Amino acid sequence: MLWDDFINSYWRDWRTGDRSKDKDKLQDQEWLAVWLEQHSLRAELPPEPKELEQLQQLRSLLREAVQKLVQDCLPDGELLERLNGYMLMGPVIRQVVQSVEGKVKISLQPQRPDWEQVMAEIASSFAAALVEKDTSRFRICENPDCLWVYYDDTRNRSKRYCDDKMCGNLMKVRRFRARKKAGMEGNSE
Repeated sequence: MLWDDFINSYWRDWRTGDRSKDKDKLQDQEWLAVWLEQHSLRAELPPEPKELEQLQQLRSLLREAVQKLVQDCLPDGELLERLNGYMLMGPVIRQVVQSVEGKVKISLQPQRPDWEQVMAEIASSFAAALVEKDTSRFRICENPDCLWVYYDDTRNRSKRYCDDKMCGNLMKVRRFRARKKAGMEGNSE
């Protein structure tokens, strides 16, 4: 999804928690080019300093919104107003299109290939998730060194980590070592 991929553009060293290795991928032109392509978005690279600052502010707004949702707080009027402000910056034309399979749908065609349009698409993606998805399934990875945002689409809503094989295994090993160390300290008394 566009919105969570965008929020996760701030990369943390999820293995060691070494904050000096954190990276803001919005400042990486190669990553941005791939990301724009993956989401069928267009804007001139690199973003101007003011545009980069606006992108970072939008990312912070969305991360804070997810943090509140995870704590069972409903979206407030201020969030909705700010999302509307971003969406206003990116006009679209609605078109009825037919897919290869013959299914008819409404397609929104962005009007400008710039960063304001990109931010409008990100805000729209998040707003659509608020409307169409179960917000109680929005999650933040429980690995304190990761904190990636994701949508829990498991049947029993029990997903705790962004990736069970990476963060999940790492946290399992950390818990095992902590229990082992606590057991050793208890035996030494």
